[in-house]
Amino acid sequence: MSKEALIVIDVQNDFCPGGALAVENGDQVVPVINGLIKRFDHVVLTQDWHPAGHSSFASQHAGHDPFTTIEMPYGEQTLWPDHCVQGSDGAAFHAGLDWTKAELVVRKGFRKAIDSYSAFFENDHTTPTGLGGYLKERGISKVTMAGLATDFCVGFSALDAVKLGLSVTVVMEGCRAIDLGGSLAAMTEKMRAAGVNLV
Repeated sequence: MSKEALIVIDVQNDFCPGGALAVENGDQVVPVINGLIKRFDHVVLTQDWHPAGHSSFASQHAGHDPFTTIEMPYGEQTLWPDHCVQGSDGAAFHAGLDWTKAELVVRKGFRKAIDSYSAFFENDHTTPTGLGGYLKERGISKVTMAGLATDFCVGFSALDAVKLGLSVTVVMEGCRAIDLGGSLAAMTEKMRAAGVNLV
């Protein structure tokens, strides 16, 4: 079996058109990712999986609107509309995603007091999801990523994968961005500087 894995990031209804935190044209990644899934022996999916009333939801912070930032004990946090609540239709994978080949689904953001963008660590950058250990035990040293959104969960996952010593490629055609105040350009530059291969 190959030493490479495809990591599909958060292709869920709430991040697609009509969802609570819709990424523009987010559903356009589905056919691209389905094509990638066919090519890889190992496929891992991540799923944003928030309890109701999660601390990253703007609804939990009086006087704060979605997409504003506050300071949390672990650092700066963007506040979001309520999204990907555990068990909701919004948290489900997009109906067109051919995800059944996945060997592992990593759920993240389920700790109420801390958000989790990266597939590898919570937003404190120290609490692991376990994905790094899983890949290491499987002997996987190279990962390709695609999904939603480029400038948040995909980007942070790619940067953390590099820190863990993995060779990382991001398929930009299989990603779409939120692009808050230039966040796409900033994250693209960070990924390039870290040695992520953007294709």
